Amino acid sequence: MKNNRFKLTALAGSLLLASGALHAQSDEARAIAERLVDEHFQNSTLSREEQIEELLWFAKVAEPFRDMEINTVAEGLTTHVWERDVLAPAFEELTGIQVTHNIIGEGDVVDNMQTQMQTGRNIYDAYVNDSDAIGTHIRYGTTINLSEAMENEWADYTLPTLDLDDFIGLQYGTGPDGNIYQLPDQQFANLYWFRYDWFQREDLQEQFREIYGYDLGVPTNWTAYEDIAEFFTEHVGEIDGEQVYGHMDYGRRDPSLGWRFHDSWLSMAGMGSPGVPFGNPVDDWGIRVDEESRPVGASVSRGGATNSPASVFAVTKMVEWLDKYAPPEAQGMTFGEAGPVPAQGNIAQQIFWYTAFTADMTDPGLPVTDDEGNPKWRMAPSPTGPYWEEGMKVGYQDVGSWTFFDSTPEDRRTAAWLFAQFAVSKSVSLEKLMAGLTPIRESDIFSDQMTELAPKLGGLVEFYRSPNESNWTPSSTNVPDYPRMAPLWWQNLAPAVSGEITPQEALDNLAGELDNIMSRLARANVFESYPPMLNEERDPEEWLSQEGSPKAKLDDEMPQGTTVPYDEMMEEWMAAGTRQ
Repeated sequence: MKNNRFKLTALAGSLLLASGALHAQSDEARAIAERLVDEHFQNSTLSREEQIEELLWFAKVAEPFRDMEINTVAEGLTTHVWERDVLAPAFEELTGIQVTHNIIGEGDVVDNMQTQMQTGRNIYDAYVNDSDAIGTHIRYGTTINLSEAMENEWADYTLPTLDLDDFIGLQYGTGPDGNIYQLPDQQFANLYWFRYDWFQREDLQEQFREIYGYDLGVPTNWTAYEDIAEFFTEHVGEIDGEQVYGHMDYGRRDPSLGWRFHDSWLSMAGMGSPGVPFGNPVDDWGIRVDEESRPVGASVSRGGATNSPASVFAVTKMVEWLDKYAPPEAQGMTFGEAGPVPAQGNIAQQIFWYTAFTADMTDPGLPVTDDEGNPKWRMAPSPTGPYWEEGMKVGYQDVGSWTFFDSTPEDRRTAAWLFAQFAVSKSVSLEKLMAGLTPIRESDIFSDQMTELAPKLGGLVEFYRSPNESNWTPSSTNVPDYPRMAPLWWQNLAPAVSGEITPQEALDNLAGELDNIMSRLARANVFESYPPMLNEERDPEEWLSQEGSPKAKLDDEMPQGTTVPYDEMMEEWMAAGTRQ
């Protein structure tokens, strides 16, 4: 009896020690959470206590993975650098999981992802991969179905406050089956950029009206964009002693030239089908699918539109504007080299401008900001081409999204899932937005902090608050193998940009190669779902004479130019946004 009492006393002592250790651990976690909120994450749509509770959830569920080291990867955007420098150390301190958040080139991200999918060798434990690859992820059977994982193996590791309904780009990482395969981490759009201060000058307004017969303003069609490009390049020529240009672009034979085209340039001209987000049955690459989401062709002869009259018009205008209205050096530039040029102060407008450059445009020392740091420029909706019709997507949106593969060991994959959720949680997402200006949550976009920042950001906040924002979308589920097919764009269209072949010849080559790859993939039987099943080739006129895309050549591809005053347009957008 005495011995039993001793054992019970020892057990009680052990339990007391364990309880004390847990309390101490809990107190330590709370202290860390409080300090992280106060030092790094003061801006949030959550209250301070709600943030602390959310961070404590991460500390608690991460216990089985403490002292683990994981590797994640993303491309070199300001947002991802902030994740590496701020979020990864904060997550390690909170959870004990050491994250190496690698920053590499976008092409390298895609190459590593493709290698991991093909070989089954784990290279990274999670990827921030553009949702442009959604068509790849839904077909190969190697990408983790997040919807299923959150209900099963990740049921205990999914943040209760993740709030999927709050994400603005979730639909782009969702398959035709309704399942989520990619979770948005950052998002930016391709918009129209222009020098608001120049457009407001009465002398320039009067001169433009005399020459073109209508008002200088935000162009709503490609004719007006061309008129404005010509006006500043040939008629204005010089402002404040510096030569100015009415257009900016880039044309070097480089992988980034592919982005210039397949990031919805053809659909901006009106090549595809109505239907948001991607166009159905013909998407913004010109790839047609059947009713079962199987790709049936890119060539007009198979019902696609990659080499259709609308596409030829789009490429022709790109080449013509680059040659006539952009700085001569632009033809030898890549995406990265051309991006900072408008900030130098001699560009009047750019039809194809990524909002990822917004942060770089707001430095008070730049020629495009005033003494108080306010922008002399604005961003606005992109003008659409003559083939565009109501109900079509208007432009492109890049949505870098967390993506996981079954080749990653389950424990490492789960730890990476925790970090991914931390990187998009409401506790940190507003601070991340303010650092990188790449929003993913509606609650952040409508926050008081973004309302205060709006005047400094030249229309970014107004754009994302408008319900029209959803008309800017990424590449579609129609693209069956993005890593293999994306390089075909720059390889085939570069000769057209340099003038070696015509746009029609370049697009015929591109459409043919897209079809060839889809045909080979179908024969190889590599897809678990939605495999290509190409239509037999027919006389292109049979398809062009039917309703819808591919569309027959218009008699007048350059109708009267139309513009709208920027302030009037933004008032309408803001009114629409506040009604949400």
